Amino acid sequence: MADLFETDAEQASATPRPLADELRPNTLSQVIGQDHILAPEAPLGSMLSSGHLSSIIFWGPPGVGKTTIARLLAQHSDLSFVQISAIFTGVPDLRKVFEAAKIRRATGRGTLLFVDEIHRFNKAQQDGFLPHMEDGTIVLVGATTENPSFELNAAVLSRAQVLVLKRLDDVALHQLLARAEEHLGRQLPLNDAARAALIEMADGDGRALLNLAEQAAVFAGDAPLDPVALSTRLSRRAAQYDKTGDGHYNLISALHKSVRGSDPDAALYWLARMLTAGEDPRYLMRRITRMAVEDIGLADPQAQTVCLSSWQTYERLGSPEGELAVAQAVLYLALAPKSNAAYTAYKAATKSAKTSGSAPPPKNILNAPTALMKEQGYGEGYAYDHDAEDGFSGQTYFPDGMERTAFYTPVKRGFERDLGKRLEYFDRLRAKRQS
Repeated sequence: MADLFETDAEQASATPRPLADELRPNTLSQVIGQDHILAPEAPLGSMLSSGHLSSIIFWGPPGVGKTTIARLLAQHSDLSFVQISAIFTGVPDLRKVFEAAKIRRATGRGTLLFVDEIHRFNKAQQDGFLPHMEDGTIVLVGATTENPSFELNAAVLSRAQVLVLKRLDDVALHQLLARAEEHLGRQLPLNDAARAALIEMADGDGRALLNLAEQAAVFAGDAPLDPVALSTRLSRRAAQYDKTGDGHYNLISALHKSVRGSDPDAALYWLARMLTAGEDPRYLMRRITRMAVEDIGLADPQAQTVCLSSWQTYERLGSPEGELAVAQAVLYLALAPKSNAAYTAYKAATKSAKTSGSAPPPKNILNAPTALMKEQGYGEGYAYDHDAEDGFSGQTYFPDGMERTAFYTPVKRGFERDLGKRLEYFDRLRAKRQS
């Protein structure tokens, strides 16, 4: 039992620490998996060799070393390391941090201020860092899992270098696992397949791997565990996914481009990633229907009907049964002929409409329900197409003085092949009528 007069430091040293904390690197050379920023010729390596450390924003997933690298940068640069979290820090707390940094600076010592979850600070709070970054009171090192382009002020980004940290690959995770076993003084009671399963469970997160390894280290038994036995005792790390964050938009982009690229297997994979992470299938059906309109278009008009029918099926069945209808819609779109001709035609027509001002329609195609309008020439000279040869008059429908513009150019795929033939037919007739 601890003595009442035992110091905090003594109590802390006697308290067991998590394996992830015990294995925290003591030098930058011990950091695993981030050579692209730490190598001698890489951004951080060059910065440190020059002896000048500027403000940095670390952008990357959890468990890849953002906090550790920030701490080691302060140690390497002989700066006081101060760590805060945007979740728990308010404006009064920031003022105290800045005042303390000013006092240190007056005594000749700089401050590296590490701000975890910096994207959670609002615009005004982020602006509060600017004068202290500019006058050298602090070297700011922010960490975020969200895209800085969307979450951080332009003023902060202009004063800091954004460095992207990568999720740890299998090679890096195996190195980290070997380091853990060396620290524990024994191998984990896992066969080779179970070790691979443990790596997969960590999903690129080094901290998650060490936490899983710490749990696996206490397993007892006569034989090493296989993947099935391991999965019954440990749960997989939850996939990184935020329905309002950067990961959300990255995955829907991957799904959309897989469909556009006619790869049904990749499209199914990204759909499954989003659904298993908890994405709302209704959101997915709305985006999938948009894909039908934008990327398949009139090359297969049935694609929109399939999407709307699948959407209705999901509404009737709900999850998980209705998710199969969502998957079927994705497969149909991925294998459908592709065309963005209608999409680009509409954009071109919209641009033309915005630049042509308020030009009225030609009077000959306007209705004239009153005598005054007839006197003004409304409807005069209109050719009723059903009375014309081939049911086509070939008259002009664009505003007077505006040249005829070809917005829609069908592709020679799917149903648009037929639409292209129809378009050519009417173009020939129009030229004939107008001549």
